[in-house]
Amino acid sequence: MLPPQRCSRGRTRRRRAHDSLKGLTVTLCPVTSMPKNHHRACRQSGYYRPGLTIVVPKLGIGVERD
Repeated sequence: MLPPQRCSRGRTRRRRAHDSLKGLTVTLCPVTSMPKNHHRACRQSGYYRPGLTIVVPKLGIGVERD
């Protein structure tokens, strides 16, 4: 079965205008002042939010480095 009518180039381009990728929002970790992504733990300190620090030794998150 075919579509009832062909979609014009302008309509297609207007629809695709919202499909572009947006850049990541980066903030500073309040503990180490290093950049970190939103909703992600800081690599050096393991800080996620006030009162919550994550430690994952296998990935090196929140572990003291030499």
